[in-house]
Amino acid sequence: LNLLLETTKTKIIYLSIYLSIYLSIYLSIYLSIYLSIYLSIYLGDLETNTVLFEIAKPPHSDDDEEHGEGDGTAGRFVRYQFTPAFLRLRTVGATVEFTVGNRPLNNFRMIERHYFCDHLLKSFDFDFGFCIPSSRNTCEHIYEFPQLSETLVRQMVECPYETRSDSFYFVDNRLVMHNKADYAYNGGQ
Repeated sequence: LNLLLETTKTKIIYLSIYLSIYLSIYLSIYLSIYLSIYLSIYLGDLETNTVLFEIAKPPHSDDDEEHGEGDGTAGRFVRYQFTPAFLRLRTVGATVEFTVGNRPLNNFRMIERHYFCDHLLKSFDFDFGFCIPSSRNTCEHIYEFPQLSETLVRQMVECPYETRSDSFYFVDNRLVMHNKADYAYNGGQ
């Protein structure tokens, strides 16, 4: 447990495989302190201004679920389904709206690592900076995707949900949250 609590962004950068477990299960103490909750996520193709994905959390008056009830992984997983054309995109913009708990987020950073069949495709590193306590925030970042070979594109389309990502969130270089996603590129077929 101490190893996980001392996990830094430098250690995460060197991970070469997708994690089959949630580190956030072990980080519930930090989740309860910083409590960053996603309210909405938007992805769009920057070249065509096309909406690719959009989801928003419905208004919720009962915050029990978000304040540590359950196993700590609820709301920490997203399953995406895109068309094969997504794999040919070069730049995708993301807008994320989130809330912050009662402690400030100093040096808030996300490292997101994308894998296909446990092979690292791309690592992204976004610095969100400082977020004041008890605030609602919006951040935007740009994903610049690598050009994929036709063979790899075909394999990714033929193997839905074998493309996965780990998103690691840090405050002051300390891991505080771990989200996961998986992806299918066979939509519209």
